[in-house]
Amino acid sequence: MSRKLWINIHLYLAAFFAPMLLLVAVSGGLYLIGEKGNVEKEAIALPADTQLDPNSKALKPQIEQLLSAAGIDHSFEYVKVKGNTLFTRPTSRTHYQFNISDAGVRATRNEPDLQGSMIELHKGHGPTLFKTLQKALAVGLLIIVLSGLWLGLTSAGLRLTTSLVTGLGLVAFILAAAVL
Repeated sequence: MSRKLWINIHLYLAAFFAPMLLLVAVSGGLYLIGEKGNVEKEAIALPADTQLDPNSKALKPQIEQLLSAAGIDHSFEYVKVKGNTLFTRPTSRTHYQFNISDAGVRATRNEPDLQGSMIELHKGHGPTLFKTLQKALAVGLLIIVLSGLWLGLTSAGLRLTTSLVTGLGLVAFILAAAVL
């Protein structure tokens, strides 16, 4: 492939994925400085005899029926099971949480704020279509980085600078990893 084609591939992928990369950088950076977002929780009244089996193959329809019986119209893609806690997904928007204990089932309506939503998207807890786009982003980012390195290393005017900066990045990465 020609150099011009690689420049265009690099440019178009970088431009296309820039909004998602900014979301990841902003949400991750805020998370690392302690701004993790908030989730407003509201208890939902359920009948005292409510039961849910986290191992049931029909868990999604059971939860749909339970929410409907409580007068809640909620669309969700699937149920995430973490021990005795169930979450309707995606959790990047309003979702419901069910805690199962010997005392019964407790439910909450969870409403994340903007940062909370961004963190959930960042973690891959968004809608399936968004998660598919995130997988494409991973491949695209790999191509962007490798094509940028290749373009820099194969340019006589950029070869030394690209090599030095890449070397510095590698040393910084190794030193940071060694501290762990």
